[in-house]
Amino acid sequence: MFAQTPKELADIWESQHVSRILPSDVRHKDLKVYLEQLRSLGSNVAEVGLSVSGKEIYQIEFGNGPLKVFLWSQMHGDEPTATSSLIDLFAVFQKNREASWVTKIAESMTIRAVPMLNPDGADQYIRRNLQGLDINRDAIALKSPEAQLLKKLRDDWSPNIGFNLHNQNYLTAAGMTNRQAAMSFLVVYGDAAKTTNDGHERNKRLVSAMVQALEPFISGHMGRYDDEFTPTAFGDNFSLWGTPTILIETGGLEGRSEMFLVKMNFIAIATALKALSDGSEISFDPKIYEQLPRNASGRLMSVIFRNGTIIEGEIKDGRFRMLRETIADIGVNAERRRASFPVPMVVRRIGDLKAAAGLTEYDASDFRVIGRHQPLALGGFAEMLFYRKERQIDWNAMNLERDHPPDAIYSVGRWVLGEGVVPRK
Repeated sequence: MFAQTPKELADIWESQHVSRILPSDVRHKDLKVYLEQLRSLGSNVAEVGLSVSGKEIYQIEFGNGPLKVFLWSQMHGDEPTATSSLIDLFAVFQKNREASWVTKIAESMTIRAVPMLNPDGADQYIRRNLQGLDINRDAIALKSPEAQLLKKLRDDWSPNIGFNLHNQNYLTAAGMTNRQAAMSFLVVYGDAAKTTNDGHERNKRLVSAMVQALEPFISGHMGRYDDEFTPTAFGDNFSLWGTPTILIETGGLEGRSEMFLVKMNFIAIATALKALSDGSEISFDPKIYEQLPRNASGRLMSVIFRNGTIIEGEIKDGRFRMLRETIADIGVNAERRRASFPVPMVVRRIGDLKAAAGLTEYDASDFRVIGRHQPLALGGFAEMLFYRKERQIDWNAMNLERDHPPDAIYSVGRWVLGEGVVPRK
C-alpha cells in the first residue's frame, strides 16, 4: 500500500536530513542557512513577504503537476517542529529527484510551503507576532502583515489541499489515557455545521494513511484534535475558501528528542504526498482517522511527587515561619522553552492528584518537603528540599539549607543533590 514503506522513509530521513539544530533553537537566521542549503540542492526558494519587523518570509516550491498542495508552519513562533520537517522534506526530494516515488510526486503535483510564517515570534520564541496578534486568529480581520501574506498566497494560487502545521501542549493526552499525544490530527471543517465534501473526505483518508504510517513508531500516542469551528482561524477558513485543510499538531513524547518528532512529521507528510501522487489515498479507510482518540488535557503532568509531607509557612519580617504540615501530592509542569535554555518547573497542583498522572512520579511518603527559596505554593518554582521524616529539623532556622543539610534537593527540573534518594514510582 505504501510506495515507500514508513521504515524506508525513516531511514531516508536518518541518512539525508539537513536539519541539525533542535527545532526550538532554530532562529530566522538559521532558517536562512537551511534555505541556502536547499538552493544549493536545486530547490526553488523565493522571498514572498516580510514580517512586522521586516524579516523575510519565504516559500519553497517543488514539482510541476496539476494538483496544488500548500503547507505552512510556525505561524505561532513557539511551535517550531514542522519547520525543520519541511526543510528536510524538500532536501530529500532534491536528493532523490531520480527516484520513481519522487518523480511521481513531482509529475502529479506542485507543492508550495511557507516555513516559519512568524519569524519575529520564532526569534523571541513567543506565540504571537510583534503586534501582539495571534496570526491564527487574524484570518478575517487581516491586521497583521503575516496574515495578509498567507491569505494572498492562498487566494492567488487556490491550492487543492492545505496542511496547517503546529505544536500542541506536550502534556496533551491521547484520549483518557496516560499516554502523550505525540501527534494529533484534524480534518478541518469549513463551517460550524460540519459540512463535508469530496476534499474533506479525501483528507480523512490521507490522515488515515499518515496514522497507519506512524503506527510502528508512536502507536497509542496519536490523537484527534478538537473540531469546534473557529470562525477567525486560518485552517477553518482555508477549508471554507475552497482549500480543504489538514491540521497536524505535534505534541511531546517523554524520552524522545525533538528530532524524533521532526522525523515523525517528515514520515507523515511524505506519506500523504505519496498517497496523493499514486492514487493510493482512495484505498485508506477513513475510520482509522475517525476512531482516533480525542485529545484530552488536564490529566498529565510533568512530575508528581506523591504523598509528601509539605511544610507550610509564611515569610514574616524577612524570615520563614512554619505554620503546619500537610500530606499531599505535588504536581509540577515544565514551561515551554528553547532546548538550550533552562526549563522552569512550576508547581501547578497541590492536593489529592489520584486523577492525574505524571510522566515521572516519585514516592515522597517518607519525606518532609519545603520550598527551597520560598514557601511551596501554586505558581511558584518547583525548588524543593527533601528531609527524611525521622530527622529533627528546626524549620524556622535562619539558613535552613546550611544548618540542616537536606537529604535531596530538586532544582530546575533535576536532582542537584541526592538523586535516587526519593524513589521513583
